Amino acid sequence: MAPQGPIQHVVVIFKENHCFDNYFGTFSGANGVTMPHSPNPPTKDPDHRHKAWLNRAQGAVRQQFIESDIPAYFAYARQFTLCDNYFTDVAGPSTPNHLMLLTADSPIIDNPSGKPVYDLPSLPASLDAAGLTWGNYGGYAFGLIKALARRPQLSSVAFAKDAAAGKLPSVSWVYAPHALSEHAPDPQDRGANPPVGNVTSGMQWTVDQVNAIVRGGLWPQTAIFITWDDWGGWYDHVDPPEVEKWSDGTQFRYGSRVGCLVLSPYAKSGYISKVLHSHVSLMKFCETTFGLRSINSRDHVADGMSDCFDFSQKPLPPPSAQSAQPGRGSPPPPSPGKKPAPKPRPNPGTRRKPKRKGTA
Repeated sequence: MAPQGPIQHVVVIFKENHCFDNYFGTFSGANGVTMPHSPNPPTKDPDHRHKAWLNRAQGAVRQQFIESDIPAYFAYARQFTLCDNYFTDVAGPSTPNHLMLLTADSPIIDNPSGKPVYDLPSLPASLDAAGLTWGNYGGYAFGLIKALARRPQLSSVAFAKDAAAGKLPSVSWVYAPHALSEHAPDPQDRGANPPVGNVTSGMQWTVDQVNAIVRGGLWPQTAIFITWDDWGGWYDHVDPPEVEKWSDGTQFRYGSRVGCLVLSPYAKSGYISKVLHSHVSLMKFCETTFGLRSINSRDHVADGMSDCFDFSQKPLPPPSAQSAQPGRGSPPPPSPGKKPAPKPRPNPGTRRKPKRKGTA
């Protein structure tokens, strides 16, 4: 089935364990707050299980990273689109949210023990049925889905090679190696080389994947989404709406906000999306782009990221080489520990005013 528009390839880069305020709380124009600066890498992995999420107001770690830690992410947000009302789908850790990204469903609210297999319809299966292609570059959750469990898993490093060669499938799910996933270090990661959890190194890995897409000549046909799987045990000042409960009556959906960057020739430039999005919205974008039916009621009613795009605009150029550096000419980030003055919150989205010449 031919794509419905200029986008031929969708790439989802799924990083680990950072809520919105932890990464983008100091981004100008976004709905964020400023907190003390986190060590890089963090000293430990905060508890981010469902029980910890329910106690997040008291127990979440109130620290954050700033532009000098993740300059390319801030540069991408200025050049393209940043979503500041994008939520994880499950109020818990990684695996339930990885399943939601693929199936718009999760039979679990915490990471499972062992290697269970769930019989769930999925977006990869829908792509198969439509004669379209997809690639799993380093993701483990595909092996938890019955119809996908025996399908080959490509390595994380294979993505950049395929992209640079101009040979990507219709949809690519891309996961970094553990050390570069931005997941905070676990006890067994102490002394690892390269160090686990350094967010600057993890960001550079992401930049390398984006640059490979550009080198391969695929930028004019591609939509790239960069987001984070779960809240990671970090504090975010926005309480997510409750639309579904778990079997014990606690909140199931949504979980905490995470950042989502939208990069494409047709992404709105300098735009902060205020529309409610989630991981399931990325499924809906793929379904809309490739003319696929919804899998269940969640992706049927989800917003498909449509406000982030303007397909009538002059196509944007790819990210510049300066994207890996802090925005030149931009004001310094607020001092850690001080809460910024209240900012207006346009709805549903806002375009930032262009900065003076020289800003990345």
